[in-house]
Amino acid sequence: MSRWIEPVTLEGEHVKLVPLSLEHEPALSAAARDGELWKLWYTFVPSPEETRAYIETALDMRDRLGAHPFAVIDTKTGDIVGSTRFFAAEPAHRRLEIGHTWYAKRVQKSPLNTEAKLLLLTHAFDKLGCIAVEFRTHFMNHASRTAIARLGAKQDGILRNNGIGRNGVYRDTVVFSIIESEWPAVRANLNFRLDR
Repeated sequence: MSRWIEPVTLEGEHVKLVPLSLEHEPALSAAARDGELWKLWYTFVPSPEETRAYIETALDMRDRLGAHPFAVIDTKTGDIVGSTRFFAAEPAHRRLEIGHTWYAKRVQKSPLNTEAKLLLLTHAFDKLGCIAVEFRTHFMNHASRTAIARLGAKQDGILRNNGIGRNGVYRDTVVFSIIESEWPAVRANLNFRLDR
């Protein structure tokens, strides 16, 4: 069976995205410890004890739903510093979502995320022929909302009571997207930010 999103490694100067596997469990667990990210109530980052189940779920999404999870590697150190994913893929409509993204505290607000998004978006628009790429985040995750907007994504709307968090609190989801006609300007902006 042919897959729309085939396994791929994406590499730039600051970051390398490799297909996620169970072999990444110890390093991914260590990345989550940097900042105790699992304690953030408005997002889901696995605790060290949940890392294997997190990877297994990501691999199940890959096998059943055509997702493509990545381990994020800092090219300067060779360390795995987080995870991201293509998912909610709709090949017939040439659209997908980038999400399930988190990084160790030490690399947050570094060029690493900007370049990772540039690599992912380049693959989505230039290789897969996407007409739209979506990003979603919790309404209360202000840092994520700011980071997504800084990419050049536009806010499409807010889905009220769109889910229930693991703490039982209802989630309002903010939806952003970049459409095909916006991609050249978004790419120029991301390259400009990286050059600075």
